[in-house]
Amino acid sequence: MNPRPFLLLISVGLLALGGYYLGRVTAATPLVTPDEINTVQVVGKTIPALVMVQANIPLERRREGDPAQEIGSGFFYRAGMIITNFHVIQNSDKITVQLHDGKVVPAKLQATDIGLDLAILSVSPSVTKANLKWGNSSNLLQGQKTVVLGSPYRTPNVVATGILATRARTEAPADDVGLEIPEMLHTTANVQPGNSGGPMLDSRGTVIGVVDANLGGNEFTPGSIGLAIPADVVREAVADLESSGVSQRGSLGVTMTDLASLEPIVRKSAGLTSSQGAMVEEVPAGSVGARAGLRGSVRSATGLEVLGDVIVAVNGQGVKDRYDIVRLIAAKRPGETVSLTIVRGKREGILKVLLQKRSAAG
Repeated sequence: MNPRPFLLLISVGLLALGGYYLGRVTAATPLVTPDEINTVQVVGKTIPALVMVQANIPLERRREGDPAQEIGSGFFYRAGMIITNFHVIQNSDKITVQLHDGKVVPAKLQATDIGLDLAILSVSPSVTKANLKWGNSSNLLQGQKTVVLGSPYRTPNVVATGILATRARTEAPADDVGLEIPEMLHTTANVQPGNSGGPMLDSRGTVIGVVDANLGGNEFTPGSIGLAIPADVVREAVADLESSGVSQRGSLGVTMTDLASLEPIVRKSAGLTSSQGAMVEEVPAGSVGARAGLRGSVRSATGLEVLGDVIVAVNGQGVKDRYDIVRLIAAKRPGETVSLTIVRGKREGILKVLLQKRSAAG
């Protein structure tokens, strides 16, 4: 996530004083507009459910220059249970959470969903002050109000407001964490390092997204657009994790390589005129892909000998790369059938794939 700028940050503590100062003039009633009133009401009832996640990273798991502690955010969705991002805790050996009132308690990792960059933590139910309710992310309107709670730059209980800018697919993550997120909610609310895992709320105070990252021009340019995982996807994943320990989204169970990464001469020799799509590399025995008849590539010490199946469309929708394929398959559930358009031996064909339940072992 890229550092930096600060939008309008609303300090709940200052509002609680019941007044504000304009030069030498004291206003007895600081809340003037309906939007101000709504924001303060939403914050008042939801911020007690917010936590700051503190993940200790042992030396052997750190890259040079990395801090010894990763800071993120999270929130109670039921007593004793907290949602945060997987990337916040992925390398940790010890996790604590700081509650809204400043108390720090130990937390235990209960479940992870790398595909959606989610993690569930547990603490003693007795410390829970409030739980957040799920909203509906499928019927959001572009331009509607968003409220983000979190702990940017280790500052707890920070509030930022904005609007829903758009909803769109982002580029494939470099480390494959969050590869199955179908699309991101984009918000103008300020999102910075430390906000990861916190809630994005609507004007009713219900969770419409889980903050995940922000967009910036480059590593030196502050991010100005916050990104959140849609709540409908998160809610479904949490239900899966609690019932079976693994998210039940569609998966081929194979590894793939972007066609664009292959040398043009290799693509040409296989009769491929486009770089759009992905080549199947490995097809583990017993995987969904193996049951459907997908074929992987054959390699030797001298290089690629036989290309695996090249997937160019899912259910008739053309794909750019393996991220597109993973994302479209993950939008389906076990028991559903998807059609893959593949190129094999210079011939194009359709392969029907029946999606299976995932096991905790993968």
